[in-house]
Amino acid sequence: MTALDRVMRFLNRILVFCGGVFLVGMVVLTCANIATRTVWEPIRGTFELMGYFGAVVTACALAYTQLNRGHIAVNVLIHRFSKKTQQRLNGFNNAVCTVFFALVTWQIVLKAHGFMQTGEVSETLRVIFYPFTYGVAAGCGVLALVFLVDLLQALIPGKGASQ
Repeated sequence: MTALDRVMRFLNRILVFCGGVFLVGMVVLTCANIATRTVWEPIRGTFELMGYFGAVVTACALAYTQLNRGHIAVNVLIHRFSKKTQQRLNGFNNAVCTVFFALVTWQIVLKAHGFMQTGEVSETLRVIFYPFTYGVAAGCGVLALVFLVDLLQALIPGKGASQ
């Protein structure tokens, strides 16, 4: 269990770093676009790249946010149940989310593979965008792994739920 937890945390750190790099790229691109727009003409494809970079940044932040319990949770009804029932509901939620995001990852990988096979490129800059799609799949995959670790922690006696 601790090995899986360490792998999940390592992958999460890699995604946070990659997300940070893309976020810095977004800031630099935005500032450069503003500067060139006032002096000359705007940078071609800024809107396109911002969309791709934003998707990667968001996907890379998903697992980190779940690991730190930063997602919004509405627990009005859940808090009325006993601790044991709350743990069971959290376990059920983690199981459903693990399966859901594993399926999402699988479908995004299939889509990215299709983009790679067809050689599909963006309209303005003619940039291949399957790497960005694989980046989104990686973010969803690590999120599924976080939910799996949470589920296993809820199921192993003595470890308790991490929520």
